[in-house]
Amino acid sequence: MDFEFSEEQKMFREAVQGFVSTEIAPLVKEAENNEEFPVHLFSRMGELGYLCPGYPTEVGGGGLGKIGDCILVEEIGRLSCDGIAAGIMAHIGIGTLPIHYHGSETQKQKYLLPAIKGQKIGAFGLTEPNAGSDAAAIETTYKKEKQKYILNGNKIYISNGPICNFVNVAATMDKSKGHRGISMFIVDNDTPGFSWVKMHKFCDRATSTGQLFFDNCIVPGENLIGEEGKGFRYLMETLDGGRITHGARSLGSTEAVFDATLKFAQERVQFGQPVASFQSISFRLAHLATEIEAAKWLLYHTAWLYDQGKPCTKEAAMSKLFCSEVGQHASSEAMQIHGGAAILDDSVIHRYYRDCRLFTITEGTSEIQQLVIARQLGIR
Repeated sequence: MDFEFSEEQKMFREAVQGFVSTEIAPLVKEAENNEEFPVHLFSRMGELGYLCPGYPTEVGGGGLGKIGDCILVEEIGRLSCDGIAAGIMAHIGIGTLPIHYHGSETQKQKYLLPAIKGQKIGAFGLTEPNAGSDAAAIETTYKKEKQKYILNGNKIYISNGPICNFVNVAATMDKSKGHRGISMFIVDNDTPGFSWVKMHKFCDRATSTGQLFFDNCIVPGENLIGEEGKGFRYLMETLDGGRITHGARSLGSTEAVFDATLKFAQERVQFGQPVASFQSISFRLAHLATEIEAAKWLLYHTAWLYDQGKPCTKEAAMSKLFCSEVGQHASSEAMQIHGGAAILDDSVIHRYYRDCRLFTITEGTSEIQQLVIARQLGIR
């Protein structure tokens, strides 16, 4: 089915492109070197109305739907770096969506609305040393005492963990119940018993990533999201949207690495002619351009389905799978075409190569996406 961006979405894309080019791109080198997300971007983007385009206008968002989220994340990845795109994506997605869907009015006023304005930073605590793809296997526990909950355990690989004001934490009361024992809680960063350590990564260095610890962490009863025992269902509700946005993140970086490689191939002269004119290089570039165009159409068609309220679990998994694997392929080809130039400190190609390698792992591995697609096809 055909679709096209609305005039409002087109205007938003143009505005975001200008903002990213002038206010985010100049921050990339320092953010990468320091392995720290430029935190002031949250308040700045919130002030301009760029931070949460997908949220409804009645809660302070842009009202541009999932397509708006994808435009934002794609352009940040394309014009700045994947690490910054990842930090924004975590905030506008799983860092706030559970509160939007299932939070109380008090929780929305205290956490969601300030987050949409960029006054608070959100994160999501699910992954653990022994629980990732198997989300129902989480070992962080909680117990209820009077009007409070006590959490114990730890989370790992948490985007925005070291910089968040609050984190949505998945914990289980009874591990033997599997997914039926999981609940979700909002934990403020200054809660006694909550601590974190910064994690150093070889990729997405501009994202602040941490391991979170809960040591008899006391959470007030009003910070339970929704109902006890329904946390896993709440998590599953965010997956389709998260996979689509992740596809946009992959697409943005893929476009960036392709543009840089095309320019290099047109300017690099060997044997008296640009290397782009050699058939072996031109065919590679042609193939990559085709893959990127296909990824773009799959992604935005899926985002359109999502915004129309149509079933898109299969398409969301396909988008995440295809966009991430095209990104990995493009970055590998870029390294080969650049040759020795790609390993120099002043080349961004090695950063693209590192960052794109992560695409097929985070937000559900390629293997998990293929499992979802197979099930949607009726294969058991």
